[in-house]
Amino acid sequence: MRSEIVFVTGGQRSGKSSFAQELALKKSPQPMYLATARKWDEDFNSRIKRHQADRGPEWINEEKEKYISEVDIPENTVVVVDCVTLWLTNFFIDNNHDVEVSLEQAKKEFEKFLLKNIKVIIVSNEVGMSLHAQTETGRKFTDLQGWMNQFLAKKAEEVYLMISGIPQKIK
Repeated sequence: MRSEIVFVTGGQRSGKSSFAQELALKKSPQPMYLATARKWDEDFNSRIKRHQADRGPEWINEEKEKYISEVDIPENTVVVVDCVTLWLTNFFIDNNHDVEVSLEQAKKEFEKFLLKNIKVIIVSNEVGMSLHAQTETGRKFTDLQGWMNQFLAKKAEEVYLMISGIPQKIK
């Protein structure tokens, strides 16, 4: 047995999370939402609360900033991991902006996560499709995000690119 992966990517506010949640509810009456965000400030905390309010009582809610493999998940559970960008940010910050170490750790952790034999819908951002980052740190993160997205898309059975709220199946 192995985990099934659906990868959902796109720009900011493209409808990725909503689409992933709708997909999860079609696959399971009680999916799990695994949030990866750190609560950086009050504005971010408000965003988290808005996302939580979007989900109904049928959701099992979990939060894990980095080590998602540590979450207790029953076999065959449908899990929305939202999102790769925030998850990678946690590795990137904790590794002092070292792209190679962050990428290696994130890949290793995701592989460990997949040993659970679950159905994963993973949400990410296409940060490289927007403006060129003005800072070295921003450019490093864009590279990290792009390489991780490629890794996840290759592993996924299905890949969707969200454009203005419309899912485009690309794999």
